[in-house]
Amino acid sequence: MQYFYRRVIPAMAKAHHREAKQTSRLHPRNPHQGRYDFDRLCQLCAELKPYVAVNRFGSQTIDFHDPAAVKALNKALLMQSYGISFWDIPPGYLCPPIPGRADYIHYLADLLAADNEGVVPRGRTITGLDIGVGANCIYPIIGSRSYGWQFVGTDIDPVAIKTAALISEANTTLRGQIECRLQSDARQIFRGVVKPSDRFDFTLCNPPFHGSAEEAEAVSRRKLRNLGKGDDKVTLNFAGQSNELWCSGGELAFLKRMIFQSKEVAEQCYLFSCLVSKQENITRLKRELKSAGAKRVQVVAMSQGMKVSRLLIWTFMSETEQLLWRESYWGDK
Repeated sequence: MQYFYRRVIPAMAKAHHREAKQTSRLHPRNPHQGRYDFDRLCQLCAELKPYVAVNRFGSQTIDFHDPAAVKALNKALLMQSYGISFWDIPPGYLCPPIPGRADYIHYLADLLAADNEGVVPRGRTITGLDIGVGANCIYPIIGSRSYGWQFVGTDIDPVAIKTAALISEANTTLRGQIECRLQSDARQIFRGVVKPSDRFDFTLCNPPFHGSAEEAEAVSRRKLRNLGKGDDKVTLNFAGQSNELWCSGGELAFLKRMIFQSKEVAEQCYLFSCLVSKQENITRLKRELKSAGAKRVQVVAMSQGMKVSRLLIWTFMSETEQLLWRESYWGDK
C-alpha cells in the first residue's frame, strides 16, 4: 500500500501562482527573481508553450490550477536554472513551487556559511539528508546544482523513491550526487535509512501540515472560496495513507517525533532543520528541543512575497564538537 498522499492541486497551484507574482523578497541568490520569462522558458521546453496565454493585464501566464501546466512550468524552470534535461513525476504526485524550495536551500547555505567565516562550504564533501524527498526530488536537484552538495533522499513511498532515483540517474549533471533510500517503517524518520557510517552536514524536511485528509480538503476548499473559485474545483486523489500533506497529529506531532528521534543520530549530523508552517508551533517545539538536550536552537524567517515560513534549526553538538567537524570534513575555505 502506498503511504504518500496525492496532492491537493488547488492549494499547491495557489502557492505556485503567488510565487510567480511576488518574488521580490526571495533570497538574494535565488535565481527565480521577478516574473517568469515565458518566451525563454518555452524555447527551452516546447511542452510548456500550449499552456501559456496572455491574461487580461496583457502579461503572459499559465493556469496555475492546471496540474499539467504547472508540471510543464517546473520542467522548464529546472532546465533553465539547473541544467536538468529530464524531469517527470507520476500523475497526482506533489509538484512543488520551485522558488520557495530554492529559498530553503539558500538559507541553509547561509547557516553553514555563518559557521565557516562567511564562506558557503561547497562540493561533494558536503552531504544533506532530505527527509521525504518525494518523486519530484526538488531539494537534492537544487542543492546539487547550486553548491555541488551530495544528498541522500528518503521516503516511505516506493514509487517516489523509484522516480527520484530515475531523475538523478537520467541527468548527467546529477549522476553520482543523489542516493535514494526507502524507509520501510513509516513510524521511523532516521532509523533504518541512516547507516552507522553516514555523516550529514544538514538535514532538511518539508513536513505534512495537516492532521487528516479531511482537514487538508477543508483548507483547500476555504482557500478556493477566498479566490472566488467553486468547491467543484477541488481535485483530490487519495491512495491509502500518506504523508505529503497530512499525518496523524499534523505538523506538530510529526516535528515532535522528528526531534525525539533525531537524538539517535545526534553525532552523525552537524545541523538538523525542518520547515514549520504554523507560528504557534514554534514555542512548543523549542521546549521539546530544550528537553531533548539540543545545544543550539535557531529560527530563521523566510519570505516569498506575502508568505512567511519558518526554518527551525537545531544541533546536539557543542561549539567545540562543531569546530572539530568543520576542520575534519569541510576542508579549505
